[in-house]
Amino acid sequence: MSMYGRDPWGGPLEINAADSATDDDRSRNLQDLDRAALSRPLDETQQSWLLGPGEQKKKKYVDLGCIIVSRKIFVWTVGTLLVSGFLAGLITLIVKTVPRHHHPHPPPDNYTLALHKALMFFNAQRSGKLPKHNNVSWRGNSCTRDGDGSSSLFKDLSGGYYDAGDAIKFNFPASFAMTMLSWSVIEYSAKYEAAGELNHVKDIIKWGSDYFLKTFNHTADSISTIVMQVGVGDTSGGNTSPNDHYCWMRPEDIDYVRPVLTCSSCSDLAAEMAAALASASIVFKDNKAYSQKLVHGARTLFDFARKQRGRYSAGNAEAAIFYNSTSYWDEFVWGGAWLYYATGNSSYLQLSTTPGIAKHAGAFWGGPDYGVLSWDNKLAGAQVLLSRLRLFLSPGYPYEEILRTFHNQTSIVMCSYLPFFSKFNHTRGGLIQLNHGRPQPLQYIVNAAFLATLYSDYLEAADTPGWYCGPNFYSTEVLRDFAKTQIDYILGKNPRKMSYVVGFGNHYPKHVHHRGASIPKNKVKYNCKGGWKWRDTTKPNPNTLVGAMVAGPDKRDGFHDVRTNYNYTEPTLAGNAGLVAALVALSGENSEKATGIDKNTIFSAVPPMFPTPPPPPAPWKP
Repeated sequence: MSMYGRDPWGGPLEINAADSATDDDRSRNLQDLDRAALSRPLDETQQSWLLGPGEQKKKKYVDLGCIIVSRKIFVWTVGTLLVSGFLAGLITLIVKTVPRHHHPHPPPDNYTLALHKALMFFNAQRSGKLPKHNNVSWRGNSCTRDGDGSSSLFKDLSGGYYDAGDAIKFNFPASFAMTMLSWSVIEYSAKYEAAGELNHVKDIIKWGSDYFLKTFNHTADSISTIVMQVGVGDTSGGNTSPNDHYCWMRPEDIDYVRPVLTCSSCSDLAAEMAAALASASIVFKDNKAYSQKLVHGARTLFDFARKQRGRYSAGNAEAAIFYNSTSYWDEFVWGGAWLYYATGNSSYLQLSTTPGIAKHAGAFWGGPDYGVLSWDNKLAGAQVLLSRLRLFLSPGYPYEEILRTFHNQTSIVMCSYLPFFSKFNHTRGGLIQLNHGRPQPLQYIVNAAFLATLYSDYLEAADTPGWYCGPNFYSTEVLRDFAKTQIDYILGKNPRKMSYVVGFGNHYPKHVHHRGASIPKNKVKYNCKGGWKWRDTTKPNPNTLVGAMVAGPDKRDGFHDVRTNYNYTEPTLAGNAGLVAALVALSGENSEKATGIDKNTIFSAVPPMFPTPPPPPAPWKP
């Protein structure tokens, strides 16, 4: 379209206003118009517009009486003073009138809100004499005499965490839970701080670490035995003697004997406990004495794991029923990686990158559970952890080849999480089936969401926009989207509109399989069988187990909020640790201070990769 304006020289002026004209075209058109306009002869009036009032020359100087100043300087000086005065006045006015508070902060996102709750679950799982500000009104001191009746070595085993809805302390999943929490703090301490939860999560980790130090002789350089669990739960074969699964009681009321189980050939357990203490030593690096105590304990445990080989659950019916370990090779890679980061001692890196060990751990073979991080298999986590080393420090020969393999394998694992690939099925509602439709799926999904978000942050910190899956390039955003859809599902964006985190949202499980939450704190002591009525009632739990992530829905997105069906309603330490890690990694999206990972803290003990150059020669003297 053309618009007609008044031409200053008389006659219509055509302005080309086609939207498609680029800036270049427009400026070209204008130049043409100028030339056309000026090519016509100008009458006197028009000349006077162009030239201004006659050809009078301005005076170059201003006479101020006592001094003659250049007109230019005079105008500039007066102008500058006026403008400065005006600006100063304006700024003062703005400062005086603007109300004295900061910008309203954007509301915290769902991930941050859920994070506050998810951490509270650990407070509810504490065993032993509780700290003053535990903030769970219905919990009290419990099982403070654990270890009393056991062998001379482990008299005091109070403390630590109950595993799930029972009162057993299983070191294997508990140490994995603490390692995951420590990892999330090392990578995202700024996000914990922004959420006001850094001290809380460090407290939770310390409560776990302090307990692990009691379960072996942590001052010795070599050991031959460690504690694997306190309390037992085997009810098979009609066993009716009171124990932690047969009885339904508040932990505060437990009066039966709680056996202590030890092991002397348990590489997987010892190496996982070593990983927990080594990662915690990085979290507490500012507390030198405590950090060194943790490192020493981790070294001792790892040494024991390497020397006295065996699966902790091999000769143990209890462990085999509840937390059966399939192999210890993945713990060697994982524990070795954490000890390398905690100590900087390259012998641990050599071990973690030994192709034979990686092969035994399943690093070069797919398999149905490849890429699934869990309390049993840490391989996927170890590969991400060692890819970090390659991305940021690139140690070169002799590690480069195996690190490149781990890095490639991590890329493949990340591809397998994406909806474009058919490695894992998804439910209709969009939940990835990392455990192939078996019950209790959520604990695996939160770990994958954490790894995916963390790896996308690694790539961004390394200025890499994405990665390849076969011939196709995917941006790091795709990984975050995967993590978000999965965590959003857990927080309530699912066909049942049900939040699987207790206390989050309006609609969440009310019949959680959990002894403490299901029995009222009413000064009545219900004995072993006396609590069964609380287990079997259809009424909701009298106590809210805030932040507990339950086992989860089935493969058809179905969920039964039934206390006796632990496959739907039981929360676990390991599951909640993964949830906390995923939530903190995704948190803070809409805050101005959203930060990625902390690139360097994890490397603080690692020596420089390449020798420092020699000092310059002394100045030459004749």
